[in-house]
Amino acid sequence: MNDGLEPVLLSSPDVGAVEREAILRAFDSGWIAPAGAELDAFEEELSSYTGSQACVALSSGTGALHLALLVAGVAPGDEVVVQSATFAASAFAVVHAHAIPVFLDSDWGTWCMDAELLNNFLEDRAAQDRLPSAVMPVDLYGSCADYVALSDVCERFDVALVRDAAESLGSYSTTGRVGEIDAPTVVSFNGNKIITASSGGALLADRTTVDRARYLATQARQPLMHYEHTDIGFNYRLSNLLAALGRAQLAGIERKIDRRTKIHDVYVAAFPELEFCSYAATTRPNHWLTVALFDEGDPLKICEHLHSVGVQARPAWKPMHMQPVFSDSEYVDGHGVAASLFSRGICLPSGSALTDSEVERVIAEVAAVSR
Repeated sequence: MNDGLEPVLLSSPDVGAVEREAILRAFDSGWIAPAGAELDAFEEELSSYTGSQACVALSSGTGALHLALLVAGVAPGDEVVVQSATFAASAFAVVHAHAIPVFLDSDWGTWCMDAELLNNFLEDRAAQDRLPSAVMPVDLYGSCADYVALSDVCERFDVALVRDAAESLGSYSTTGRVGEIDAPTVVSFNGNKIITASSGGALLADRTTVDRARYLATQARQPLMHYEHTDIGFNYRLSNLLAALGRAQLAGIERKIDRRTKIHDVYVAAFPELEFCSYAATTRPNHWLTVALFDEGDPLKICEHLHSVGVQARPAWKPMHMQPVFSDSEYVDGHGVAASLFSRGICLPSGSALTDSEVERVIAEVAAVSR
């Protein structure tokens, strides 16, 4: 029983008066559709923050991943290597592109795609003359993949790299900010992310790639008075209203990261017996979610108990190769990292809007069920 206390949420939106004023400003401008000054400014500010040459703001992170694969040259029937330890959107985007996902295990240092395992896999595929068209690592819970090693592997085999940074906006890796990498990169503004535009995402890349993505995202309309189409397009652009919300959120992102980092540090200090991510390739994690690994107990049952006392928690991502919808897909196992994260991992409440007393309550409830 939670004794009438308000539930402690996993990662609720951290919004207030600034965001409300921003939305009203956009509303009063008369620009409600997916075009306008707020949208243009959001893209400029996001490019500046992430270090990317350019970006296009889109209606969802999944749509952004879909476009990222298309502009990277993925064609129907191609294979794309995807990290197995991830949210389903990463794999779904491959299917949306009419390509075939091949799932790959992670390494323990980053919890992200294993570069050595990828190298061995591509060596085998090169010998068979059947290399995939792209590789898509995923930054997990704010931990960045080792893009120095992964980029080197992809360049060696001339395979396109697409970065799923939906969970790592604001993190710094060994290659710098999320946009400072020579690969199409996707960030997310879903309701539970570091910053939110209610929904949405963005594709970061060089200007030529972004221009192509923007064209496809606006129904591939030719620049003519009438509606002329020579390509299949998509209705993927973010609205001006939501861009205003995103701008207000982005302005406060550093405070949000600082708060999540403090919450993470409190959890680590409170549970020295538990294992947490080592962030081996991340010089400044955004600590989107703090995930603790338990050596005993069923994460699902522990989460169910926490829910019963008003603390929202969930198991770590169930790997894609273990999902029923991908039961026939190929999986390249390394050290069983993806499966182990799921069997041991619990995502603890990490939102920047959490109060100190709520964090203390989480610690007390987790201690009660795990010790």
